[in-house]
Amino acid sequence: MNKFFPLTPRYRLDDQSPWLKGIDPTRNYWIQINGEKTLTAVIPGLVVSSIDEFKQNIQKFQALESGAHIKIERALESCYICCISQNCYAVECYFNGLLVCHTFDKETLESLLMTSHPDWKCTPKDVKLGQ
Repeated sequence: MNKFFPLTPRYRLDDQSPWLKGIDPTRNYWIQINGEKTLTAVIPGLVVSSIDEFKQNIQKFQALESGAHIKIERALESCYICCISQNCYAVECYFNGLLVCHTFDKETLESLLMTSHPDWKCTPKDVKLGQ
């Protein structure tokens, strides 16, 4: 009998391999798992309706302590952001029907969450990602 031994990819803004394929207009994060172009995961991003809601969510994220989590809820799906340690966060989502944890440092995940700002616009090349 095999013991469960999970391995999770960890992403940083300064990674050598390109892992962020893009962010679509609905704020889904398109991640190339471990930089592998054939393994693209779509992580539901944070969506807010006001600047106050944006600030509250960013502050909730910044206040996370080890073992705590927040839930990102979308119309069709949701995911959890879990604080593993001071500078390590896991985003739990499903990939090919299996629960996968993608780990990020604080700066990288905070940068992704900043796209929830109501004035944020995706790049023209990323518009087609969500279609």
